[in-house]
Amino acid sequence: MELRIFVEPQQGATYADQLAVARTAEAAGFGAFFRSDHYVAMNVDGAPGPTDSWITLGAIGRETSTIRLGTLVTSATFRFPGPLAISVAQVDEMSGGRVELGLGAGWFAEEHAAYAIPFPDVKERFDRFEETLQIVTGLWESQGPYTFSGEHFSVVDSPALPKPAQAHVPIVLGGAGKKRSAALAARFADEYNTPFVPVEEAAAVWARVDAACEAAGRDPKSVIKSAAQVVCGGPDEATVARRAATIGRELPELRENGLTGSAAEIVDKLGVFAEAGAERVYLQVLDQSDLAHVEWIGSEVLPQVAGL
Repeated sequence: MELRIFVEPQQGATYADQLAVARTAEAAGFGAFFRSDHYVAMNVDGAPGPTDSWITLGAIGRETSTIRLGTLVTSATFRFPGPLAISVAQVDEMSGGRVELGLGAGWFAEEHAAYAIPFPDVKERFDRFEETLQIVTGLWESQGPYTFSGEHFSVVDSPALPKPAQAHVPIVLGGAGKKRSAALAARFADEYNTPFVPVEEAAAVWARVDAACEAAGRDPKSVIKSAAQVVCGGPDEATVARRAATIGRELPELRENGLTGSAAEIVDKLGVFAEAGAERVYLQVLDQSDLAHVEWIGSEVLPQVAGL
């Protein structure tokens, strides 16, 4: 099993905060540093304010050297498909080919209203999401001028440049894995993520994605199964309780709904996810000022999960 660090900068984090976490995660041996793509905080004031995900990742790509970088997930409503393809390809080149694109249809109405971003109904969002996937991958894969005609977006004789540094930028999709999202995963996803759900629910989602792959004639094993879980650990119960209080969570609830407690507790729960099919887990670190937390996970948890 691979462990990745995942942060929520819209809750209140500067670029410097994110860079510190990314560098700490890289030094500790984590597989990737991922961030959310949101413009409005949830349940806090969010000061000093949001940071743009792809501008941030481009800069972090220049100030790290090995750790992979990505979004969980970019909202397709935030950017037109062509400029998104250009931005991600540029960040991939800036990082030496370490980018992964997590992409979703968008769901948080308030942030759209706060920053003048159109927010169509759910069907239209999914329609635009599907066309975005087609266009972004089409632009990257095209060997010449690229043309696409869709209901919401059209591309006419695009030079389809720039190309990413990687031959293939991994695409991460996620969510409940219902009929439409599972079908899109079978067509486009290198990885499917189940965020913040119990292991039984995650396994059911992965099964739906597997079924969609089989129906499309694709090997289900070619889609990496991943989960995202909040993490709150430490060497003793007092430390764990302090960290839980800092992020405004109660220990019993965190133990039920996240990866919480001692290294042994966290490894045991990760083992349950591994048995259900998880190959990666994104550890949601909610206090980005607590670099010692990331270092502790890297030294006490990470070495124990390599064989899961």
